[in-house]
Amino acid sequence: MNAADNNPISQRMDDEALAWAVRLDRGALSPAEQAALAEWFAADPAHEWRLAHFQQFCAQLHGTLTAMEAEGLLLAADGPVPGGGRANLRRWLTAGLAAVSLALIVAWLAHRPKAVATQMAQRTSMTLADGSRVELNARSRILVRVADDERLVRLEEGEAFFAVAKDSNRHFVVLTPTGVVRVTGTLFNVRVQQNGAWRVTVLEGSVMVRPLDQSDEADSPAREVALVRYDQFAASGDRVELRRLTGEEAGDATAWRDGRVVFKETSLAEAIEAFAGYHGLHVTVAREVAGLPLGGRFTLDDFDQFLVALGDALPVRVMRSGDKVRILRR
Repeated sequence: MNAADNNPISQRMDDEALAWAVRLDRGALSPAEQAALAEWFAADPAHEWRLAHFQQFCAQLHGTLTAMEAEGLLLAADGPVPGGGRANLRRWLTAGLAAVSLALIVAWLAHRPKAVATQMAQRTSMTLADGSRVELNARSRILVRVADDERLVRLEEGEAFFAVAKDSNRHFVVLTPTGVVRVTGTLFNVRVQQNGAWRVTVLEGSVMVRPLDQSDEADSPAREVALVRYDQFAASGDRVELRRLTGEEAGDATAWRDGRVVFKETSLAEAIEAFAGYHGLHVTVAREVAGLPLGGRFTLDDFDQFLVALGDALPVRVMRSGDKVRILRR
């Protein structure tokens, strides 16, 4: 497993966006700076909206500082103004504003949502500020915010395993595009598929799961489902399934953490999705074999060996050209 405490790409983007926002706030750019900013925009479509985000923050910060200056709060914090006339007063006040700005920026950055993402065939893990542990499967993305009043993770895509530090004063909430998981301290796994289906598997403790739909009220506890150890919740559209797993089955559901995948009477189409999604390959499965059941334990990192085993276990033939794979009836 590749271990990392953060996503260096996201942090670098935020650092660069904040630097550009501060520079733009000071006035017009030189021709060289204009060219550099245009090059930065062209490097990643996300750069432009991240800059807009920080510019909005700077505008709000200016409003706060202006109000504080008008009320004399900045001056009162540091005692009498040093002598030397209006020029020195201006320099002193500017330095005070800069110091307060820096303090507020640091405080904001400490609690801002942090984005963490994994690429193809990559897994990562991190420890959050509250001591909770999160492990991400390949091609997954989360936004994390841990503050004094909340612990919030949005799983936008992919799969994550959570070991939540106990804190009775702050629920730990996981948001997905189609549902919410709420806990205080437990071990559980959440998987989100591209078609909107999602699955929650509990290994320790208990969680509350609530599916969402377009007409759902913001707080509707009546729709919550309680899960305890070895319970698994799966939802796809309006279809909801609750299963009671054995300890072995619960471990199999999180085998990806060790780079493995376990299939038991799993449809060929679903098994292929697990591997193709991990490696970023384009795999098509003929309709007449898509429902064939497959069982076995496989190594996620070795897709070629999986394809060989597939041809031995099922009446299929595998055709491959570059990153495109077709599976047909033999």
